[in-house]
Amino acid sequence: MSWREITDWVKRRQPLLHVADFLGRGRGRTRWFDHLNAPPPAPLKPHLSNWDRQSLAAAWLGHATVLLRVGGMTILTDPVLNNRVGIGLGLVTGGPRRHVAPALAISELPPIDLLMISHAHYDHLDRPTLVRLDKNIPVVTADGTLDLIRDLGFRNVTELRWGESTTLRDVKVTAQRVAHWGARTFFDSHRGFNAYLIESGKKRVLYGGDTAYQDYFKDVGRVDLAVLGIGGYDPYLASHATPEQAWAMANHLNADYMLPMHHSTFRLSHEPTAEPIERLMIAAGKDTDRVVTTRVGGTWSAAG
Repeated sequence: MSWREITDWVKRRQPLLHVADFLGRGRGRTRWFDHLNAPPPAPLKPHLSNWDRQSLAAAWLGHATVLLRVGGMTILTDPVLNNRVGIGLGLVTGGPRRHVAPALAISELPPIDLLMISHAHYDHLDRPTLVRLDKNIPVVTADGTLDLIRDLGFRNVTELRWGESTTLRDVKVTAQRVAHWGARTFFDSHRGFNAYLIESGKKRVLYGGDTAYQDYFKDVGRVDLAVLGIGGYDPYLASHATPEQAWAMANHLNADYMLPMHHSTFRLSHEPTAEPIERLMIAAGKDTDRVVTTRVGGTWSAAG
């Protein structure tokens, strides 16, 4: 039985959901078995030697975890840097195992100026990763997720609803509407779920979080880079876009470039691991040069 089949079974049993909520608030300190049988290393190592001098850059660390350099700030999205995601079961995490290790370990990260969390799902809000990060880093997160973050020690946490913005230094972050859902254990449906538009001067980046196909991004305007998920669609089209739909949404944004994420890292659905990126490149056709960072660990920077 797959982890997805297990969660589909559990979500119909209310008492088990409350147990899952309790277990899902762990910090991962005793999950020693997660370190056994470690996944293979990422195919690429991010090039960060000139990172601080980039006006716009991105490095894909795996799944939805992306380092972004915008407006002189380094932003880390949906940090998930452990070997498994899911609930704590004593010495092990009950949930999917990575196919490939994160491209950077926590000790290898550059100084982070902002953490950005799209929603509360385990593969996007990983408390065992968050607890190991500097608690002085500001956090932007979705409405109704504060309780999963602040108790870890973070001092500056801002929740945003769709259309709301916050500004840090010269960078403005605005929560955007997506077609997804935010409940972590199925009964906590009050939790929000966001994409984020990141703006600094003339630089604009859209981090898509999780979304099914929708046309909300048509109102965002042109962006330099769209970071969009392309996996998890079979059979979950109500929650995740296909590669072709993700490409269409990148075009809704008139994106100069697209960084595909949410693929090749965890098995969360039924499509073959290599299928999403293969289908995306076919969908891009003659514009494949607009697709950047197709392998975990890849780094991209804008010219000028």
